[in-house]
Order: sequence, then structure tokens, then C-alpha cells
Amino acid sequence: AFMCGLASPTTTILLCSTVSFSVGWAAFVDISPNVQEEGAQKEDTGTQDTPYTEDTLVEQLELCVDYLWKSERHELIADINKPVIAVFEKRRDFKRLSELYYDIHRSYLKVTEVVNSEKRLFGRYYRVAFYGQGFFEEEESKEFIYKEPKLTGLSEISQRLLKLYSDKFGAENVKMIQDSNKVNPKDLDARFAYIQVTFVVPYFDEKEQHEKRTDFERHHNINRFVFETPFTLSGRKHGDVEEQCKRRTILTTNSTFPYLKKRIQVVKHESTEMNPIEVAIDEMSRKVSELNKLCSANDVDMIRLQLKLQGSVSVKVNAGPMAYARAFLEEKNAKKYPDNQVKLLKEIFRQFAAACGQALDVNERLIKEDQLEYQEEMRAHYRDMLTELSAIMNEQVYHFSPKLYTLSYVILFSFQTQLSRSL
Repeated sequence: AFMCGLASPTTTILLCSTVSFSVGWAAFVDISPNVQEEGAQKEDTGTQDTPYTEDTLVEQLELCVDYLWKSERHELIADINKPVIAVFEKRRDFKRLSELYYDIHRSYLKVTEVVNSEKRLFGRYYRVAFYGQGFFEEEESKEFIYKEPKLTGLSEISQRLLKLYSDKFGAENVKMIQDSNKVNPKDLDARFAYIQVTFVVPYFDEKEQHEKRTDFERHHNINRFVFETPFTLSGRKHGDVEEQCKRRTILTTNSTFPYLKKRIQVVKHESTEMNPIEVAIDEMSRKVSELNKLCSANDVDMIRLQLKLQGSVSVKVNAGPMAYARAFLEEKNAKKYPDNQVKLLKEIFRQFAAACGQALDVNERLIKEDQLEYQEEMRAHYRDMLTELSAIMNEQVYHFSPKLYTLSYVILFSFQTQLSRSL
């Protein structure tokens, strides 16, 4: 999106005739697939515009690099500089080449510094839908994904849109829909303009989850977003875990973020509904993934780690992970659900027990003396959780602490050595 408008069809002649590099917009398609929009444009033949030269290209790319530094998208700087490098290599301009490579060197140093810090704020995303033919005309019943800066909250964007359209249509004619449920335009009052705003997050399938490992990759060239809506078969929004369902909606936009505009239209919907045990499987899988990610980070975020630990092993009796275990894994309850789903949930709870144990080990290694009492309290809660989980699942659930496992191995090896000598 940074490159849209930068590599127009007229640059094709320049790049073909001067450097051994992809021509026109194709030179930048790996940076942003949005530049393919340039390929659909007609060439400006017969115009009296100023000729597009190598110097013009270099100036625009250098300006782009400057904006990449300001927007903290350091990962793109090397790729943006490739056409510039090709130009300076052709000119044998070694001084400029040395400056370019130093700039790329600095960009990679910055990437190394920030890649795991999670201190860069790439923005938040919201689904905004408009209803009311008499007001929105061609945008009626259409949905858009809005990209908002930094930590923009739901209330902030809602109030801004409310004010914007209240000024346009009159405050008495605009209403906000306060939930994320599906809307049937026929059920709405035609006298009003309705706006529905829903917080969404980027969506990745299983393959993309493994490929997109950094925050930058999870906020660059993205066009699928997801939100979830809780519901129960009785009609209430929330209920006990045994009756709690949820609907997952995946939205696809016709271009990728970041983009020239702050909003992109949604062109595709995919919805799936989960029954209560599927909700449990999904929620517990997410907890395991979050704990494992926190533990494997180069620079462990202790505050987040401890919050996740508390929410996992130290929660109220009828809340948290153990509520799922009691509802779906106790023998009298498990019979109500498909055997394959019960087995899957059991396996996820084994992984959850291991992840909690690993998190406790990491916490113990990094805490200071003033938190030793807190650590022992968490350990006690963890042991209680394992005891109850073992009883529910009718099997021994435990965690091999690396420290205890190594000690046990040394003791066992020593015992075997002494036994062989005595024989």
C-alpha cells in the first residue's frame, strides 16, 4: 500500500531500459499486492507530463523509505531500496551505495531490537456496517474494515462515526447498533440511519499461524479478519459453559492492509457455529497457545505471564479452565458428547497442564525474592488443579519440570550404576 501510485505503468519503460529488475508495479508486488491495481491503469500516452526519469524514481523511493522509518515498518526498507541499488550500481556511484547499505544495516538492527518486544503498535481493526437506504444510498448494507491508529478503542471509533453521520443526517436520525449480531435490514426502522461497529482481529489459517510469527507479519498484507459472537440456544447471549455456543465470522476484504485508504470494503463472509464442547476446545487451545508463546519469547513479558498463570491455575470454582473440565470430561457428562471431541479436549487439557507447569518454571527462574511467596501460592494452586483434573479424567495428569526431571534421571542413573556393581 505504501507503493500504490509509486510504480505506475509509465515506469515500465524506465525500468526495462535501465536496470535488470522487475518492470513497473511488478517490482513492488512482494511488498504489497495492492500495487496490482496499477497494472489495470492505462498508460498516459500523448500527454505533456514531465518525463519520468531515474532520478524521479530514486527521489520517490527515498521519500518512501523515510515514511517507512516514521511508521516503524523497518522490515520493508531493504526491499524498497533494491531498485535504487540497481540504479546506483549502473552508475558506479559507490558512495551512495555505501550509504544505502548502511541504511539497510540500521533497519535490520532495528528489526532485531523490536521484533519480539511487541512495543510497536500497528493499529486496530473494526468492522463497520451501514443500514438505511434513505441515508447511505450505495453504501447501504455494505460492510467495511476500518484500520484505526495505535490503541483506538471501540467507544472512540463509535463516537467519531456517530458524530460524523449525526452532523450529516441530523443527530435525531442516527442510531448505533450495540451488538455484533447479524442484522436483517427489513427489521430496522426506515426512518433512521443505523451504524454497527464491531472489533475484529486479523485471521490466519493453521499454515499462516506458523508462517506469520512476528507482529509485523501479522499486520502486513492482511485481508481476512474475524470476530466471534456468543449465543445460546435458549436465546440468551451468555449462559453456563454447558449451553454456551458461539458464532465465528471471517471477513475478507478486496484489498490488503496497509492501504491508501483507512477502510476497505468486505467482499466475502464465512460463518461457522460452535456447540458448547467445541467452544471449550477452542478456548483451551487458545490458552495453551498463549502460554507457550509467552514462555518461548526471548524477552519474557513477566506481567502478561503472571496474569495468564493466575487466570489458568488460580480462578473461582465455577469459572476458568476447570469449569470446562467438569462440564465435558466428568464421566457422567462426557457421555453426552461425541467421543472424538471428548478425546481431543482431554489431550488439550494434558497440553494445558504441561504449559502451566512450564510457565511456573519460567516464572520461578525470573522472579525476584519478593515474589517467592507468590510463586509458592501459584504452585499450590497448580497442584490442586492437577489433583482435580486427574480425578475428573480418571488418569494421572502431571507435569515434568525440566529441573525435577533432570534430578530424577541422575538419581535413577546412580541407583542403576550401584546396582550393577553390587551384582
